[in-house]
Amino acid sequence: MSRASSVAILVVMAGLGIGSTYFVQHTSASRIAAQQHLIDSRNLLDLLPPDSYDNQPLEQPLALDVTALTNSTLLGGYLASKSGQPYAVLLRSQTLGYAGAIDLLIAVDANGRLVGVKTLKQSETPGLGARIADWPNAWLQMFSGKSRTDPGDNGWALKKDQGQFDQIAGATITSRAVINATHDALRYCDEHRQALFGSPSHE
Repeated sequence: MSRASSVAILVVMAGLGIGSTYFVQHTSASRIAAQQHLIDSRNLLDLLPPDSYDNQPLEQPLALDVTALTNSTLLGGYLASKSGQPYAVLLRSQTLGYAGAIDLLIAVDANGRLVGVKTLKQSETPGLGARIADWPNAWLQMFSGKSRTDPGDNGWALKKDQGQFDQIAGATITSRAVINATHDALRYCDEHRQALFGSPSHE
């Protein structure tokens, strides 16, 4: 076999290998993306009771600008609804903890009560503030059912600051940051109720 023939065969084989690799990647990319979307959905939406909505909240982002609130920054949000009626908004919020930014997902129902709070990203001290990333999270669950007025503004603070909430042991700054960001989200929902939930339906 001549050298030219050998080179030609190698070129053809390389081309076939590259082509098959591209084909496999191309055909599996959409499947991988769909699986990742499903994982992301579960990670975000496990904050909501499974029978509380029947839409695809992550496909209904709210038209929210990035907004600086008193103690946090609102990054965006989603609407969860059932039978066409709004159930809750999920607000993505960022606040500053002890070691850096803390990203939260805060769900507030149409009555202005907290459905739940979940940590999406944090860099707090392992074994202390980083415990806010645990899921389920007993400390974060104590906010469920609370509202802007229950407790009142002064109650949205640590007990050591004359408020109503315990702190995570050894993580005062982290605890304050999360409480303040949660209170911010409740105020925002209360002040922008119509824009977030629409006009209330009338029977």
